[in-house]
Amino acid sequence: MVMEKAREILVIGGNRYIGKRLIERLLAAGDRVTVLNRGSSAAPPGTLHLVADRDDENSLTAALGTRALDVVVDQVCYTPRQADIARRVFAGRTRRYVMTSTVEVYEYEDSPALVRESAVDPRTVAVDAQLPWDEPAFRDAHYGEGKRQAEAVFAAGTGFDWTAVRLAHVLGGDDDFTGRLAHYADRVRSGEPVVVPPVNRPATFIHVEEAADFLFWAVGAEFTGPVNAASHGVLTTRELCEAVAARLPQGRIVYRTVEVGEVSPYAFTRSYGMDNSRATELGFTFGDARRWLPRAVAETLGTALVEG
Repeated sequence: MVMEKAREILVIGGNRYIGKRLIERLLAAGDRVTVLNRGSSAAPPGTLHLVADRDDENSLTAALGTRALDVVVDQVCYTPRQADIARRVFAGRTRRYVMTSTVEVYEYEDSPALVRESAVDPRTVAVDAQLPWDEPAFRDAHYGEGKRQAEAVFAAGTGFDWTAVRLAHVLGGDDDFTGRLAHYADRVRSGEPVVVPPVNRPATFIHVEEAADFLFWAVGAEFTGPVNAASHGVLTTRELCEAVAARLPQGRIVYRTVEVGEVSPYAFTRSYGMDNSRATELGFTFGDARRWLPRAVAETLGTALVEG
Protein backbone atom coordinates (compact mmCIF):
# COMPACT_ATOMS: atom_id res chain seq x y z
CA MET A 1 0.00 0.00 0.00
CA VAL A 2 1.40 3.38 -1.05
CA MET A 3 0.91 6.13 1.50
CA GLU A 4 0.01 9.57 0.19
CA LYS A 5 2.57 12.25 0.92
CA ALA A 6 1.39 14.76 3.53
CA ARG A 7 0.78 18.21 2.14
CA GLU A 8 3.03 21.05 3.29
CA ILE A 9 0.74 23.93 4.23
CA LEU A 10 1.79 27.38 5.39
CA VAL A 11 -0.78 29.56 7.16
CA ILE A 12 0.14 33.22 7.47
CA GLY A 13 -1.61 34.58 10.56
CA GLY A 14 -4.60 32.53 11.59
CA ASN A 15 -4.04 31.90 15.28
CA ARG A 16 -7.62 32.73 16.19
CA TYR A 17 -11.24 32.46 15.08
CA ILE A 18 -11.46 31.17 11.47
CA GLY A 19 -7.73 30.48 11.24
CA LYS A 20 -7.49 28.21 14.25
CA ARG A 21 -10.47 26.19 12.99
CA LEU A 22 -8.86 25.85 9.57
CA ILE A 23 -5.64 24.62 11.18
CA GLU A 24 -7.58 22.01 13.17
CA ARG A 25 -9.04 20.69 9.91
CA LEU A 26 -5.68 20.63 8.16
CA LEU A 27 -4.04 18.74 11.01
CA ALA A 28 -6.92 16.27 11.17
CA ALA A 29 -6.41 15.59 7.45
CA GLY A 30 -2.77 14.69 8.10
CA ASP A 31 -1.24 17.84 6.64
CA ARG A 32 2.01 19.28 7.93
CA VAL A 33 1.09 22.80 8.96
CA THR A 34 3.46 25.69 9.53
CA VAL A 35 2.17 28.93 11.03
CA LEU A 36 3.95 32.19 10.31
CA ASN A 37 3.38 35.30 12.43
CA ARG A 38 5.33 38.03 14.17
CA GLY A 39 5.73 35.95 17.31
CA SER A 40 3.19 37.79 19.43
CA SER A 41 1.29 34.54 19.98
CA ALA A 42 2.24 30.89 20.01
CA ALA A 43 1.33 28.63 17.12
CA PRO A 44 -1.40 26.02 17.75
CA PRO A 45 -0.24 22.62 19.06
CA GLY A 46 0.83 20.23 16.33
CA THR A 47 2.13 22.95 14.01
CA LEU A 48 5.55 24.32 13.24
CA HIS A 49 6.12 28.00 14.01
CA LEU A 50 7.99 30.56 11.93
CA VAL A 51 8.46 34.10 13.22
CA ALA A 52 8.76 36.86 10.62
CA ASP A 53 7.36 40.23 9.64
CA ARG A 54 5.34 39.56 6.50
CA ASP A 55 5.72 43.27 5.60
CA ASP A 56 9.51 42.82 5.42
CA GLU A 57 10.58 40.83 2.36
CA ASN A 58 14.00 39.98 3.78
CA SER A 59 12.51 38.82 7.07
CA LEU A 60 9.96 36.65 5.29
CA THR A 61 12.51 35.14 2.92
CA ALA A 62 14.94 34.37 5.74
CA ALA A 63 12.26 32.68 7.85
CA LEU A 64 11.19 30.43 5.00
CA GLY A 65 14.72 29.35 4.12
CA THR A 66 14.62 26.65 1.44
CA ARG A 67 11.16 25.44 2.46
CA ALA A 68 8.95 24.22 -0.41
CA LEU A 69 5.19 24.32 0.03
CA ASP A 70 2.08 22.81 -1.50
CA VAL A 71 -0.30 25.55 -0.39
CA VAL A 72 -0.09 28.93 1.34
CA VAL A 73 -3.18 30.25 3.12
CA ASP A 74 -2.81 33.98 3.69
CA GLN A 75 -5.21 35.13 6.39
CA VAL A 76 -3.74 38.60 6.82
CA CYS A 77 -3.08 40.11 3.39
CA TYR A 78 -4.64 43.57 3.59
CA THR A 79 -2.71 45.73 1.13
CA PRO A 80 -1.17 45.64 -2.35
CA ARG A 81 2.28 46.05 -0.81
CA GLN A 82 1.83 42.90 1.24
CA ALA A 83 0.54 41.06 -1.83
CA ASP A 84 3.50 42.22 -3.93
CA ILE A 85 5.98 40.94 -1.34
CA ALA A 86 4.14 37.63 -1.15
CA ARG A 87 4.05 37.33 -4.94
CA ARG A 88 7.82 37.66 -5.13
CA VAL A 89 8.69 35.53 -2.12
CA PHE A 90 6.40 32.59 -2.91
CA ALA A 91 6.89 32.44 -6.69
CA GLY A 92 8.43 29.03 -7.40
CA ARG A 93 8.06 28.04 -3.74
CA THR A 94 4.39 27.04 -3.60
CA ARG A 95 1.93 25.40 -5.95
CA ARG A 96 -1.18 27.19 -4.71
CA TYR A 97 -1.98 30.39 -2.81
CA VAL A 98 -5.29 30.96 -1.03
CA MET A 99 -5.87 34.57 0.01
CA THR A 100 -8.65 35.26 2.48
CA SER A 101 -10.55 38.21 1.03
CA THR A 102 -13.88 39.81 1.90
CA VAL A 103 -17.34 40.86 0.82
CA GLU A 104 -16.07 44.40 1.35
CA VAL A 105 -14.47 44.32 -2.10
CA TYR A 106 -18.03 44.94 -3.32
CA GLU A 107 -18.49 48.10 -1.26
CA TYR A 108 -19.29 50.15 -4.37
CA GLU A 109 -21.65 47.57 -5.90
CA ASP A 110 -25.07 48.72 -4.70
CA SER A 111 -27.52 46.26 -6.22
CA PRO A 112 -30.58 44.46 -4.82
CA ALA A 113 -29.42 41.39 -6.74
CA LEU A 114 -26.83 39.04 -5.26
CA VAL A 115 -23.42 40.07 -6.58
CA ARG A 116 -21.28 37.68 -8.59
CA GLU A 117 -17.49 37.62 -8.66
CA SER A 118 -17.39 39.29 -12.07
CA ALA A 119 -18.71 42.53 -10.52
CA VAL A 120 -15.17 43.15 -9.24
CA ASP A 121 -12.64 41.67 -11.65
CA PRO A 122 -9.22 42.06 -9.99
CA ARG A 123 -7.56 42.14 -13.42
CA THR A 124 -9.18 45.55 -14.00
CA VAL A 125 -8.56 47.07 -10.55
CA ALA A 126 -6.00 49.87 -10.47
CA VAL A 127 -3.20 49.47 -7.92
CA ASP A 128 -1.70 52.41 -6.06
CA ALA A 129 1.15 51.18 -3.89
CA GLN A 130 2.06 54.78 -2.99
CA LEU A 131 -0.96 55.25 -0.77
CA PRO A 132 -0.13 55.19 2.98
CA TRP A 133 -0.90 51.48 3.37
CA ASP A 134 1.54 51.16 6.27
CA GLU A 135 -0.54 53.52 8.42
CA PRO A 136 -3.01 51.42 10.47
CA ALA A 137 -5.71 54.13 10.49
CA PHE A 138 -5.59 54.47 6.70
CA ARG A 139 -5.56 50.73 6.19
CA ASP A 140 -8.56 50.22 8.49
CA ALA A 141 -10.50 53.02 6.83
CA HIS A 142 -9.81 51.54 3.38
CA TYR A 143 -10.20 47.87 4.21
CA GLY A 144 -12.21 46.97 1.12
CA GLU A 145 -9.94 48.93 -1.20
CA GLY A 146 -6.85 47.32 0.31
CA LYS A 147 -8.27 43.86 -0.31
CA ARG A 148 -9.32 44.81 -3.85
CA GLN A 149 -5.85 46.04 -4.70
CA ALA A 150 -4.19 43.04 -3.04
CA GLU A 151 -6.28 40.77 -5.25
CA ALA A 152 -5.26 42.85 -8.27
CA VAL A 153 -1.56 42.32 -7.53
CA PHE A 154 -1.99 38.55 -7.56
CA ALA A 155 -4.25 38.65 -10.61
CA ALA A 156 -1.56 40.52 -12.57
CA GLY A 157 0.57 37.40 -12.56
CA THR A 158 2.24 35.02 -10.14
CA GLY A 159 4.41 31.94 -10.15
CA PHE A 160 1.62 29.86 -8.58
CA ASP A 161 -2.11 29.15 -8.82
CA TRP A 162 -4.07 31.72 -6.85
CA THR A 163 -7.55 32.25 -5.49
CA ALA A 164 -9.20 34.92 -3.35
CA VAL A 165 -11.91 33.63 -1.01
CA ARG A 166 -14.35 36.52 -0.61
CA LEU A 167 -15.91 35.69 2.74
CA ALA A 168 -19.32 37.01 3.69
CA HIS A 169 -19.79 38.56 7.14
CA VAL A 170 -18.83 35.86 9.65
CA LEU A 171 -20.97 34.98 12.68
CA GLY A 172 -20.80 32.36 15.41
CA GLY A 173 -18.38 30.81 17.84
CA ASP A 174 -17.80 31.64 21.48
CA ASP A 175 -14.58 33.43 20.49
CA ASP A 176 -15.96 36.01 18.06
CA PHE A 177 -13.53 38.85 18.74
CA THR A 178 -15.45 41.35 16.57
CA GLY A 179 -18.16 41.83 19.21
CA ARG A 180 -20.74 42.60 16.53
CA LEU A 181 -23.35 40.03 17.43
CA ALA A 182 -22.63 40.72 21.10
CA HIS A 183 -23.56 44.35 20.36
CA TYR A 184 -27.11 43.23 19.64
CA ALA A 185 -27.20 41.08 22.75
CA ASP A 186 -26.17 44.06 24.87
CA ARG A 187 -28.88 46.23 23.30
CA VAL A 188 -31.62 43.63 23.71
CA ARG A 189 -30.67 42.94 27.33
CA SER A 190 -30.66 46.61 28.26
CA GLY A 191 -33.45 47.84 26.00
CA GLU A 192 -31.05 50.37 24.48
CA PRO A 193 -31.88 51.20 20.88
CA VAL A 194 -30.42 49.39 17.91
CA VAL A 195 -29.47 52.22 15.55
CA VAL A 196 -30.41 51.65 11.92
CA PRO A 197 -30.54 53.74 8.73
CA PRO A 198 -33.93 54.78 7.24
CA VAL A 199 -33.67 52.01 4.64
CA ASN A 200 -31.91 49.00 6.13
CA ARG A 201 -30.60 46.57 3.52
CA PRO A 202 -29.97 42.81 3.95
CA ALA A 203 -26.64 40.98 3.70
CA THR A 204 -25.26 37.50 3.25
CA PHE A 205 -23.43 35.81 6.14
CA ILE A 206 -21.44 32.66 6.84
CA HIS A 207 -20.97 30.72 10.07
CA VAL A 208 -17.39 30.59 11.34
CA GLU A 209 -17.32 26.78 11.07
CA GLU A 210 -18.57 26.92 7.50
CA ALA A 211 -15.96 29.57 6.69
CA ALA A 212 -13.25 27.22 7.98
CA ASP A 213 -14.78 24.35 6.00
CA PHE A 214 -14.71 26.49 2.88
CA LEU A 215 -11.07 27.49 3.27
CA PHE A 216 -10.12 23.86 3.92
CA TRP A 217 -11.95 22.89 0.74
CA ALA A 218 -10.25 25.69 -1.21
CA VAL A 219 -6.83 24.42 -0.09
CA GLY A 220 -7.43 21.13 -1.88
CA ALA A 221 -9.25 22.50 -4.91
CA GLU A 222 -7.85 23.47 -8.30
CA PHE A 223 -9.94 26.53 -9.28
CA THR A 224 -8.35 29.95 -9.55
CA GLY A 225 -9.50 33.56 -9.32
CA PRO A 226 -11.98 35.07 -6.87
CA VAL A 227 -14.78 33.03 -5.34
CA ASN A 228 -17.66 34.11 -3.08
CA ALA A 229 -18.20 32.20 0.17
CA ALA A 230 -21.63 32.87 1.70
CA SER A 231 -24.38 30.75 3.17
CA HIS A 232 -27.67 30.57 1.31
CA GLY A 233 -30.13 33.35 2.08
CA VAL A 234 -29.83 36.92 3.31
CA LEU A 235 -30.39 38.27 6.81
CA THR A 236 -31.59 41.66 7.97
CA THR A 237 -30.86 43.58 11.14
CA ARG A 238 -34.38 42.76 12.30
CA GLU A 239 -33.76 39.01 11.89
CA LEU A 240 -30.52 39.26 13.85
CA CYS A 241 -32.29 41.12 16.66
CA GLU A 242 -35.19 38.67 16.75
CA ALA A 243 -32.80 35.71 16.91
CA VAL A 244 -31.02 37.33 19.86
CA ALA A 245 -34.29 38.22 21.59
CA ALA A 246 -35.41 34.59 21.30
CA ARG A 247 -32.50 33.68 23.59
CA LEU A 248 -33.13 36.63 25.94
CA PRO A 249 -36.82 36.49 26.87
CA GLN A 250 -36.42 39.31 29.41
CA GLY A 251 -34.93 41.59 26.80
CA ARG A 252 -36.54 44.15 24.55
CA ILE A 253 -35.88 45.23 20.96
CA VAL A 254 -35.92 48.97 20.35
CA TYR A 255 -34.95 50.52 17.03
CA ARG A 256 -33.81 54.08 16.43
CA THR A 257 -33.55 55.40 12.89
CA VAL A 258 -30.90 57.97 11.99
CA GLU A 259 -30.33 59.80 8.72
CA VAL A 260 -26.62 60.36 9.38
CA GLY A 261 -24.09 59.09 11.89
CA GLU A 262 -22.96 55.72 13.17
CA VAL A 263 -25.34 52.78 13.00
CA SER A 264 -25.24 49.31 14.55
CA PRO A 265 -23.02 46.59 13.04
CA TYR A 266 -24.60 44.84 10.05
CA ALA A 267 -27.09 47.70 9.61
CA PHE A 268 -26.48 48.62 5.99
CA THR A 269 -27.66 51.41 3.73
CA ARG A 270 -26.98 49.20 0.71
CA SER A 271 -27.30 45.53 -0.07
CA TYR A 272 -24.36 43.30 0.89
CA GLY A 273 -25.50 40.10 -0.77
CA MET A 274 -23.10 37.75 -2.58
CA ASP A 275 -24.06 35.14 -5.17
CA ASN A 276 -22.49 31.80 -4.17
CA SER A 277 -23.28 29.92 -7.38
CA ARG A 278 -19.66 29.67 -8.55
CA ALA A 279 -18.59 27.83 -5.41
CA THR A 280 -21.73 25.70 -5.51
CA GLU A 281 -21.06 24.70 -9.10
CA LEU A 282 -17.46 23.87 -8.16
CA GLY A 283 -18.76 21.43 -5.55
CA PHE A 284 -19.05 23.16 -2.19
CA THR A 285 -22.32 22.68 -0.27
CA PHE A 286 -23.41 25.71 1.75
CA GLY A 287 -25.79 25.76 4.69
CA ASP A 288 -28.74 28.11 5.11
CA ALA A 289 -28.11 31.21 7.20
CA ARG A 290 -31.55 31.15 8.82
CA ARG A 291 -31.01 27.58 9.98
CA TRP A 292 -27.65 28.18 11.68
CA LEU A 293 -28.41 31.68 13.03
CA PRO A 294 -29.93 30.40 16.33
CA ARG A 295 -26.79 28.33 16.88
CA ALA A 296 -24.56 31.35 16.24
CA VAL A 297 -26.53 33.43 18.72
CA ALA A 298 -26.38 30.69 21.36
CA GLU A 299 -22.61 30.43 20.91
CA THR A 300 -22.19 34.17 21.26
CA LEU A 301 -24.41 34.34 24.34
CA GLY A 302 -22.92 31.22 25.88
CA THR A 303 -26.34 29.62 26.21
CA ALA A 304 -27.47 26.10 25.45
CA LEU A 305 -29.36 25.67 22.21
CA VAL A 306 -32.57 23.72 22.70
CA GLU A 307 -34.01 22.25 19.52
CA GLY A 308 -37.66 23.02 19.12
